[in-house]
Amino acid sequence: MTARPNPSAGATSVTLTLTKPSIQVTTWDYDRLSGVVDAFRRRGREPLVELLAEELDRAELVEPAAAPRDLVTMHSCVQFIDHDTGEVRTVTLAYPGEEDSRRGKIAITTPVGSALLGLRPGAVMAWRTLDGRTKHLSVLEVGHQPEAHGFDGAGKPDDRTSAPSGTQASAAAG
Repeated sequence: MTARPNPSAGATSVTLTLTKPSIQVTTWDYDRLSGVVDAFRRRGREPLVELLAEELDRAELVEPAAAPRDLVTMHSCVQFIDHDTGEVRTVTLAYPGEEDSRRGKIAITTPVGSALLGLRPGAVMAWRTLDGRTKHLSVLEVGHQPEAHGFDGAGKPDDRTSAPSGTQASAAAG
């Protein structure tokens, strides 16, 4: 899906297709989120993480230090537009248990959270609501990204040389 300029309108219009945009996920986010998917599967809650698992499977993995500053990663604050309603929202991607709708924190396990992961401004993504409707969103801006400020996606200082605790970096590559 791509956003294409509409010369007659002088603004950006969106051409919606079924093609998913390429995404990048940091190796640290990949390790942690793979664990989230596995935990949900063990509890028989696989349908809740189906989109997240699909996104992780198709993602290009990047080291945190090499992540573009405008890439949506865990704990990123991202502004996006819902093309179906025209609503512009600003949210922060959170791990399960960290979500707080009053503070704009949405769980990565929600369909919209999974759809945002790995996108950059201008990318358009289709996603399905829990009731089966297809919606479309575009990232407008990434206002804060932990990796750009020396933190990993878990909000901890990032020495950018070691794997996340309890994991092996090589596991993310396979």
